[in-house]
This record gives sequence, structure tokens and C-alpha cells, in this order.
Amino acid sequence: MNNKPIGVFDSGVGGLTAVKELHKILPHEDILYFGDTGRVPYGTRSRETILKYAAQDIQYLLTNRVKAVVIACGTVSANVNDELLRRMGVNVPCTGVVLPATRAACALSATGRIGVIATTAAIRSGAYGRAMRSIRPSAKVFGNAAPLFVPLVENGLTDYHNQITRLTAQMYLEPLVREKIDTLILGCTHFPLLYDIINDILDYRVALIDSGAQAAQYIKSLLCEQTLLSDRTTPGSTLYRVTDTVESFVGVAGMFLGEDVKGLVEHVELEAIGG
Repeated sequence: MNNKPIGVFDSGVGGLTAVKELHKILPHEDILYFGDTGRVPYGTRSRETILKYAAQDIQYLLTNRVKAVVIACGTVSANVNDELLRRMGVNVPCTGVVLPATRAACALSATGRIGVIATTAAIRSGAYGRAMRSIRPSAKVFGNAAPLFVPLVENGLTDYHNQITRLTAQMYLEPLVREKIDTLILGCTHFPLLYDIINDILDYRVALIDSGAQAAQYIKSLLCEQTLLSDRTTPGSTLYRVTDTVESFVGVAGMFLGEDVKGLVEHVELEAIGG
């Protein structure tokens, strides 16, 4: 048993989809969430910059003595591997979102025609295709970058009837509809907040895979295997640290989590994480 917190990080607020799932499936665990909101988005950066930021984010969590790390950022997940994580000093159970989401999609898809929407950097990395072929070699993977989704979500433009968001979603999804996909991986943890819009545009005929939720399920399995679950019988607590304004995070976080996080969010200077 281990009562240290689970560390979760993302470039912004998207990783809260993983936190929401962790609250459901591991209610007795403490969680430390780190959102690098001062440098969001990561998805338009070079791989070198992404890895630099990832190393700093991970080091911040490890310095705070977390017992596990969830890389709740599709961009980082698509650009790191086990060797890089070892070099970054990760010596605790760790998962990104690519492998858990890919496993779920391969198991769920009837036709093997699987779509992926993610940030430009995540699609460019080819990580989803590699992971898919290692699990289900016959699968056909169709990826499309959706770079505008992150700023739309970060700015709270997630309403089902928002025409700007709906038109943007149609632009990104129509090429995948033409490929007759039956399963779609939401490869960035921001995207589940657009779940209803995406489902509507796909006419509710495509199974959607929430990558953040899948990562949360996977870290639970790792903690169970290594007997690292908390032995508390009372609810765990969650703290949120961000590198930009607390106020803007609190507003959007409320939409993600369906609960008020005011008073639980602290600002961290970028210098504190090596920025």
C-alpha cells in the first residue's frame, strides 16, 4: 500500500478528463494535477521543445513525491518512449494515453477501420499507427490533426450549439467519415469536452475512445499489480498546480470536472519547473 499522490500532467486543462475518471475509479487516492497552462498548446511545438517541456513537467511531479505518473497529454505521449522516460528519471509506474487508447480501439472496432484525431505533433509522430500495428496488424488507421480544438476548449467554446466549434469539427471529421471508420480515438485529452458535438457530426455511428479515461484505467491496473493503492477509507484530495492564471483555470476546470475547484488551485512559476 502507498498513500502518496498520483501525479497527472498536461499542457493545459485537457488532462482533467483523466482526473475525472480517476475520481470515479480510485476515490480514495490523492492526486496532484500539473497543468502547464502558461505554455499551452504543446501540439504546435517542435519535438525538441515538447520533450524539453515534458522532462520539466515530469521532474516537477517527481520532486513532489508522486507514486505514479499519468502523461495526460496526447502530444507528449506520442513523442516519448520507455527509454526517454528512463532518461527523464521516471522510476514509478507511468502511462501515457497512446497505448491504452489504442488497445481499447483495437478491441472495440469491428471493421478495423480506426480514426484518430489529435494535435499536429501527435499525428506527425506516427505513434498511433505504430501502436495499432503492434496490436492489430490488419487495422487501417486514419489520422487527422485537429489543432484548433485545443484553443477552442481552453477558451470554453464547447457548447453543443456553438457554430464555430461545430464547423471546425465538421472540417476535421468529414475526411474520416469518408474512410468509413467505425471507431475514433480522441487522441488529445481536451477533445472529450467536445464529445457531444463530435458524436452528432458522426451521426452516433462511430464508437468514441476517450484517451484520458483509458489512461486512468490503465494506471489503476498498474497500481493494483504493484500493490501501490492507498489503504485510506476516506475520500482522497486533489490539488491543482498551473503555470498561468488560477482564475482562468478554475472556470474551465469546472466544465471538465462538473465541480468547483476554487481554493484547490495554486500558481507555480515556470522557473520552478525549469522554464
